[in-house]
Amino acid sequence: MMSKENFEQHTPMMKQYLQLKAENPDILLFYRMGDFYELFYDDAKRASALLDISLTKRGQSAGQPIPMAGVPYHAVEGYLAKLVQLGESVAICEQIGDPNTSKGPVERQIVRIVTPGTVSDEALLPERQDNLIAAVYQEKDHFGLATLDMTSGRFQLCEPQSKADLQTELQRIAPVELLYCEDFADFQLIEHAKGLRRRPIWEFELKTAIQQLCHQFNTKDLCGFGVEKAILGLCAAGCLLQYARETQRTALPHIQSIHLIQHSENIQLDAATRRNLELTQNLAGGTENTLTAVLDKCVTPMGSRLLKRWIHQPICDVAKLTQRQQAISAILEQDLVADLQPYLQQVGDMERILARVALRTARPRDLTRLRTALEQIPYIKNLLAEKTSAKMTALYQQLGDFSAQFDLLQRAIIDSPPVLIRDGGVIAAGYNAELDEWRELADGATRYLEDLEQRERESTGIDTLKIGFNAVHGYYIQISQGQAHKAPIHYVRRQTLKNAERYIIPELKTYEDKVLKAKGASLALEKQLYDEIFDQLLPHLGDLQLAGLALAELDVLTNLAERAESLNYVAPTFSAQTGIYIQNGRHPVVEQVLKEPFIANPTELTEQQHFLIITGPNMGGKSTYMRQTALITLMAYMGSFVPADGAVIGPVDRIFTRIGASDDLASGRSTFMVEMTEMANILHQATDKSLVLIDEIGRGTSTYDGLSLAWACAEWLAKKIRSLTLFATHYFELTVLPEQVQGIGNIHLDAIEHNETIAFMHAVQKGAASKSYGLAVAALAGVPQQVIKLAKQKLAQLEKLSQQNANQQVQNLRLLNQRQGELEFATAEDEKKDMLLHMLQELDPDDLSPKQALAYLYQLKKMVKE
Repeated sequence: MMSKENFEQHTPMMKQYLQLKAENPDILLFYRMGDFYELFYDDAKRASALLDISLTKRGQSAGQPIPMAGVPYHAVEGYLAKLVQLGESVAICEQIGDPNTSKGPVERQIVRIVTPGTVSDEALLPERQDNLIAAVYQEKDHFGLATLDMTSGRFQLCEPQSKADLQTELQRIAPVELLYCEDFADFQLIEHAKGLRRRPIWEFELKTAIQQLCHQFNTKDLCGFGVEKAILGLCAAGCLLQYARETQRTALPHIQSIHLIQHSENIQLDAATRRNLELTQNLAGGTENTLTAVLDKCVTPMGSRLLKRWIHQPICDVAKLTQRQQAISAILEQDLVADLQPYLQQVGDMERILARVALRTARPRDLTRLRTALEQIPYIKNLLAEKTSAKMTALYQQLGDFSAQFDLLQRAIIDSPPVLIRDGGVIAAGYNAELDEWRELADGATRYLEDLEQRERESTGIDTLKIGFNAVHGYYIQISQGQAHKAPIHYVRRQTLKNAERYIIPELKTYEDKVLKAKGASLALEKQLYDEIFDQLLPHLGDLQLAGLALAELDVLTNLAERAESLNYVAPTFSAQTGIYIQNGRHPVVEQVLKEPFIANPTELTEQQHFLIITGPNMGGKSTYMRQTALITLMAYMGSFVPADGAVIGPVDRIFTRIGASDDLASGRSTFMVEMTEMANILHQATDKSLVLIDEIGRGTSTYDGLSLAWACAEWLAKKIRSLTLFATHYFELTVLPEQVQGIGNIHLDAIEHNETIAFMHAVQKGAASKSYGLAVAALAGVPQQVIKLAKQKLAQLEKLSQQNANQQVQNLRLLNQRQGELEFATAEDEKKDMLLHMLQELDPDDLSPKQALAYLYQLKKMVKE
């Protein structure tokens, strides 16, 4: 902190800078000086490194040189975009005083704070991605989470029921800024989030939050929004709204409501599932070969963002899903795709333009784009006039009538305006009579000056005489040095150049004052008229936002119709019965990548057989088969058609995947630890309505540990949870489970070996695989033939040993079954213990392989618990 004595030693301008900097000590301050935004001291050093701009020095203040860096004001957007992408925030300080009347430094003021989560400028935003800011609040083990999209006004809150739910929700929304209370207890839950902002406790106070929200929505209470009972969510929302106001320094009229997200409304997807299913990002971190890459052919950025929200947040409401399906069918039946998409393309990003109108930061070209969007609405409504489905009728009504607003923008703004209003020439001729008069006066200067130049040449006889203008000296008469001696006595010298002299005369000075006054008055009036356009649009903002949302939804539905037609998708059917039945299902992404035809496969999970053990060779297609089942289910629950010949989908509350794993070195977790953490999450949270995909559980540890864990997990999921499960494994021992546990079945993906090679059939067959084909796959991968030969010899030895133990295994199983029956009739605890001890003694460990012994001991322990 700077002492008062040190502060007083600075120059007046640096005092002003330091006072403004003290208001925002933790963020970069862009301080407007003429045509540049300057940064000083530590800000200059930081900006120089981040933006790769020159670090210089500017004189001295308090006896020390001042480090300085700057960027031109006309190019500031590019620099701000780079800083926002780096997660930095910037306070924009503008000159608000008049340099001509100011005594001392021109008055300056921070007019807005640009942060990654509150930006609305087009240049600073990812076009086809939501840009969200969130706030999180904690009381004991309960949480409140609020999110705000500043670019649309979408304001939501929820109350995650556990730490895992909070992490799942944060992973889904991926906020670019996260506000948290200074006493947030479980910081490890959020420590890896982007843009962490620590906020004081009082910003999360409930009473203040409710007052802030009621004031924002102009309501007496929050009952109309259905959020009054979400106490912790409201605390987070209050902080978030305060932060938005603090950064924007203006009203936020586009934030008109708040919505409570109920977990029961959506199918829950945890972070591992989103990653494994490659919804919007592939496993390598890119966007190629993802579900979004296949499905997203939307023609508007706002449609693209809405589709991603549908993908990441599938809904459970069958009525809404059916409406979406019917709308897609109607678009296909009426062949509307080719008709609608050209009009929708012209709509552009209406949602974000309206946000800038609300914040009064919309530029002239934003208004021309809004005008173009409004121009399309009557044509789009005309195409929807038949209203062949409930959803299409609702969208038609939501589009409204904006002919008055279109007419306003048509009359007010020229066809191709300059980038900024301060450049002038934005307001169309004929819109305002006074503006036309000032412009005529300014534009008449050219003719007047041509006439004056001609008169002066004739009266003086100087043929080199010409009239010019520059920003420093204004208008002048220029005569070459060779004829300067002919200049009349009333010519007053203004400037001497190497080859010419410049003069001023009273008539020219009078006209200069008149023209400059006309230009200044014209620009001022144009700015005033531009602000009045916002005043005329803002009362209709709510209806315009609804229309923008309808156009985005129409874009998504039209896009899904086009995808269904182009990619041969069908409408799934929803059933109240538990289960998933897919006829000839295909993986939506893999089928687009393959050069050869994709082998379609069925999936049948029912209440009677809800658990399928999948065996087959590596590379045989087990993971693809499981993922396609999950993706088809997810697509059905976002309202899309699906890649299959038919599908009947029952109720699903969550989708879990445990597919593949790698070391999480950053957190110090091994492959096995990652695997077990994901498995524990499934076992704790899955229900009988969850779809669970398990691939190769237990690989990260020893064979016997892995087998016992896989066996125990499979049995728990099948008997206790009864979830809809696809369980891929290389442990062939598990294929006996269907004989022991009801609801389990075996399927396998086929392969054929011939002449030391293997052909993968990728076709699902009933029953367990006959063998693993591991050596054939190793040969295909290029393992040397000598190694393969050695492996075959070792395999033969192991199989012979296994056969020797087979008879003893059967005998031991019979003995166990017999003793289990006897044990059920024993009542006294001591009697049970004696019988178990006797059973263990009867088993001859010399006749058992370690794997068999482990299986028998597991059964014995289970009998004890029962």
